[in-house]
Amino acid sequence: MSRARKIKSEPTTVSKERIFEVIRHPVVTEKSTLGSEHNQVTFVVPLDASKPEIKAAVEELFKVKVKAVNTLRQKGKVKRFRGQLGKRSDTKKAFVTLDEGHSIDVTTGV
Repeated sequence: MSRARKIKSEPTTVSKERIFEVIRHPVVTEKSTLGSEHNQVTFVVPLDASKPEIKAAVEELFKVKVKAVNTLRQKGKVKRFRGQLGKRSDTKKAFVTLDEGHSIDVTTGV
């Protein structure tokens, strides 16, 4: 008998204030625009944001149906500025896949 048990997932509710904190801004790059051909939108999110939280925030904010959320943590680079060492901040990106028939236009404001 397997020890793994199915965990019943309850719909995640996110407060109005947290919705605007979770979705910081869309990523508009060559790679992210290629993702739009596959119904994907890329957002920068806080490091502590979870996938269910991101899904709930996108569905509430843009009134669309989300199929999947993939996240990526990007470590900040160490850079030099006038001989001084500095470090860029760590970032987290969320690749949100939308259901068929749904779309988000990232070029316009919310």
